[in-house]
Amino acid sequence: MPSLGITGGIATGKSSFTECLLRSLPATRFDADRCAHELLAVDAGVRQAVQDQFGAQSYAANGSPNRAYLRDLVFSDAGRRKLLEAILHPVIRARWQTLASEASAGKNWLFVDIPLLFESGVESCFDHVAVVASSPNTQLRRLIDHRGLTGDLAEKMISTQIDLRTKMSKADHLIWNDSSLSCLDRQATLFAAWLLQSHV
Repeated sequence: MPSLGITGGIATGKSSFTECLLRSLPATRFDADRCAHELLAVDAGVRQAVQDQFGAQSYAANGSPNRAYLRDLVFSDAGRRKLLEAILHPVIRARWQTLASEASAGKNWLFVDIPLLFESGVESCFDHVAVVASSPNTQLRRLIDHRGLTGDLAEKMISTQIDLRTKMSKADHLIWNDSSLSCLDRQATLFAAWLLQSHV
């Protein structure tokens, strides 16, 4: 069955769109961000590699990842960000490709929510790529209002990703999420209908 890569910029609403889409078109879902969080929390190999690269302070005394420390570190130093990506991305990719094989065997659709899809160069792995985008001002507002970040850190996080206009030009489909959740849900309903029609 077809696979759909869902990407976009930080705080543009990728996960919200995926959830809306799943209401209209049930599918196997893989969330790369969630996988990264789980790997940092429970994978012993990942934990050791992170501590080797970034120090013992990468994890708290109770064994949980020091996410604030790691976030500040990687979003202020591109070299260290690439080191963390080199640890996480191969494991994440292996997991969603395994899931893709299982979904294909079960004849299920596969939705992969992967923020760094173009940055990782994996767009050719999908039958369709959809970019969820919004204005820069909306991204900043969401990061500051909903995630409690400072303006400086929010801008740094946005700047580390490929420019949204570039992502939009590379995508097969564009979802514009600068309005309400009901508007996003409507787009998901229409897009799901198109996907079903195009793969009858």
